[in-house]
Amino acid sequence: MSGLQCLTSENIWFDKHRYDEAEKRFYEGANGPAVQQQVKTALQQAKGRQHKRQHRNSSSHGGDQELVVRMRSLEVENQTLHKVVETLRATLQKLEVRVAVLEKSPAPTAVPCTKAAPVKQAENGNAAAAADDDDDDIDLFGSDEDDEEASRIKQERLDAYAAKKSKKPALIAKSSILLDVKPWDDETDMAKLEECVRSVQMDGLLWGASKLVPVGYGIKKLQINCVVEDDKVGTDLLEEEIMKFEDYIQSMDVAAFNKI
Repeated sequence: MSGLQCLTSENIWFDKHRYDEAEKRFYEGANGPAVQQQVKTALQQAKGRQHKRQHRNSSSHGGDQELVVRMRSLEVENQTLHKVVETLRATLQKLEVRVAVLEKSPAPTAVPCTKAAPVKQAENGNAAAAADDDDDDIDLFGSDEDDEEASRIKQERLDAYAAKKSKKPALIAKSSILLDVKPWDDETDMAKLEECVRSVQMDGLLWGASKLVPVGYGIKKLQINCVVEDDKVGTDLLEEEIMKFEDYIQSMDVAAFNKI
């Protein structure tokens, strides 16, 4: 038996790869669209993940750049603050040195004012000259008529000075007083109360403006201003006269007292 005959008699599958290929094509044809759809979906998911990864990398890179810029600006501000602190420190040291020098130096003595001396001397000289002139006018060996004439002139001058002084108005001391006049209750007639207060008249008293000020619970007090001459009218006398109207007035207080 030859070799070819032996091989033909053996049960060997020489065309197996053809059948495998045919089977593969069959299954690919049967499941082809679903498999292709899955492949496309997988590719799209892969592309999406890659795009997200790139976007994350770019955003992280931009955040790093922003952080670097902020750190640089903070460094610049820190350097500027250091310079300001150094300047303030140097200025403070200079002030400390100046204060120390001022504390060590003696206090300046008061210099007497000498400018008024010539004026005073001139006045003394004029007075002395006037006295000499008066002495020259007086005749020690003159007659009695001259003495009478000098006395008469002196008396006339004194009378003229007294008359001139009497014509000047005397300074009158006055005061402005603000009074708080309180009624008994909210039923008190405040118009009548004010009329009673203004009825107090005396020499050196002048009534001014008035107003009603709420106190509480519907009660109001009369606040009235007046001007008095200190030598003629006092607060005690004024209070005594006002408190005579006890039917309307409960109390009176001095809210303000100012000299004019």
